[in-house]
Amino acid sequence: MSNLNESVKTYPKTFSHIGITVPNIEEAVKFYTEVLGFYVIMEPTLVKEENETAIGQMCIDVFGEGWGTFKIAHLSTGDKIGFELFEFKESEEFKATFEPFRTGLFHFSIQDPDVEGLVKKIVDAGGKQRMPIREYYPGEKPYRMCYVEDPFGTVFEIYSHSYELHYSQGAYK
Repeated sequence: MSNLNESVKTYPKTFSHIGITVPNIEEAVKFYTEVLGFYVIMEPTLVKEENETAIGQMCIDVFGEGWGTFKIAHLSTGDKIGFELFEFKESEEFKATFEPFRTGLFHFSIQDPDVEGLVKKIVDAGGKQRMPIREYYPGEKPYRMCYVEDPFGTVFEIYSHSYELHYSQGAYK
């Protein structure tokens, strides 16, 4: 293979994880484990700004210098997607704002066949229901969805069925 780029075709990549900044990592771990059923891979851990370890150096590479410390926790969904939580000293000062028209990450989505039950649990735990639960294809497919917000201001969507089933044949009729 003299020219690897020409000989390898593009293929669909898999999703590994998402990172979310929260104002209180312990409360966020409790919400995402007790309400959404995610499980803990690594409990909240303090990371210090230093050059002696690979993680310290990597964080300096990403965040620059002067951050001092932050907390991190690693969770996982039922389908093995990582859910990384960060708490920085500054996190409490900044309130999440809903800006769907701004370029960048707008939301993520999880799947649960009991959309109604999960929305109730989210609201009971201090989150918000951002819209009524809707059917995507009334009378055609029994697929439901709803936008919600966790207690920390992060917007996400709940689907009753997989992404592929929601959008296969018949979308936007």
